[in-house]
Amino acid sequence: MDSDHANERVIDGDKSLSDVTHDIFSPLETRGSGRWWAGFLLAVSALLLGLVAVGYQIVTGIGTWGLNRTVGWAFDITNFVFWVGIGHAGTLISAVLLLFRQKWRTSINRAAEAMTIFAVMCAGIFPLIHMGRPWLAHWVFPYPNPRGSLWVNWRSPLLWDVFAIGTYFTISLLFWYVGLIPDLATARDRAKGLRRHVLRFFALGWTGSARTWSRYEIACVLLAALATPLVVSVHSVVSADFATAVIPGWHATLFPPYFVIGAVFSGFAMVLTLMLVARKVMHFEEYITERHVGAMCKILVFTGTIVGLAYMTEIFTAWYSASAYEQFLFKNRAMGPMAWAFWIMVSCNVISPQLLWLRKVRTNLGLVFVLSLVINVGMWFERFVIIVTSLTRDFLPSAWAGYTPTSIEIATLIGSFGLFFTAFLLFCRFVPMIAASEIKSVLLRRRAGDDRPLAAGETQPPADADARRAA
Repeated sequence: MDSDHANERVIDGDKSLSDVTHDIFSPLETRGSGRWWAGFLLAVSALLLGLVAVGYQIVTGIGTWGLNRTVGWAFDITNFVFWVGIGHAGTLISAVLLLFRQKWRTSINRAAEAMTIFAVMCAGIFPLIHMGRPWLAHWVFPYPNPRGSLWVNWRSPLLWDVFAIGTYFTISLLFWYVGLIPDLATARDRAKGLRRHVLRFFALGWTGSARTWSRYEIACVLLAALATPLVVSVHSVVSADFATAVIPGWHATLFPPYFVIGAVFSGFAMVLTLMLVARKVMHFEEYITERHVGAMCKILVFTGTIVGLAYMTEIFTAWYSASAYEQFLFKNRAMGPMAWAFWIMVSCNVISPQLLWLRKVRTNLGLVFVLSLVINVGMWFERFVIIVTSLTRDFLPSAWAGYTPTSIEIATLIGSFGLFFTAFLLFCRFVPMIAASEIKSVLLRRRAGDDRPLAAGETQPPADADARRAA
């Protein structure tokens, strides 16, 4: 991709370095626009609704949910897996594309990394409240305690989730923060009063010297190398929650790659949704260009096609296994009482992404925005279909049951979206959502006539290379 697009412009317009600084940092130094306040108030309202619902169910108990003896998992784990998947694209864009030296990531990686952190925060809520006694959540951690020999059950996949998600969140947060440091230093130099003191603390004494840049680049490469395996490992561990069970429709070795590619698919769709909104609201049309949107659309086509292949593989495996239980499960999904959810999943995740093969669709940003929303709806229903339809029809017909979400569950789901968008809007308001230092690096290289790919993690302008080597 680098050789084919070596001379491709990363941003539109003939921007100087001072123009880049002004465009990216000026929104942080002014009052929020009317659109930002409208979105923020809507997000906070949804968050407050969710807080009320969570508070009520903690006080009353998880009997406020629509669960029963047969369906022990439903909205809670559906939402958990959905939000973990949303966070995958941030790690992919920030770490994997950095190691592969893809310059088009520079305008979207910062927001994608932030999206990862907020999505993992939303995901962690649901297993916590599903415990029923969240104030005892510390019991899942193995540490010396007065409980004596009461230790965690290392054979439980749910415990693996604790460590997988905890590691994923820690590395993602550290990678995001380290990448922010040069831009925090720029914001520090432009700020006044209390804000300047706060930014000075978080900029960690950044000076922009050759030695500082050298250490920064090494740190970026090391963190990217640590974060890259997490793209595969985290959702593989989450898939083990299902694959190690004996329930028809869950007990499948296909689940780890199936969950990973589905997570990347839904994550990129959410990145597109957020970037298209931010592009319009924050007036970043010259930084988040149609080329960025087109590149992400191509990834959606690729991952969506693999998701469709996974669906067909599941059906083929059930047929080839000659297991009456597996075969009935997929017939029930397609023609049973919850067939509507199955066909929403197929329509949104398999059929709709194929429209992105057409260049006219990829260049129609309004249509791309609608498709990104449709894909996210479909990926939520995918998790719902996997979890609920598999549990409602178990081995014994006498154990069959239905499931209907309660208003508390729906309010909790709305609250998780409120938390996500509240955090993201605050991020857009107080932190540069585009990596100005990386964009400046690409601009300086082009003006110097150096269009070779950036080394992994390299963001320093080429003019300082000799000084950097000397340092």
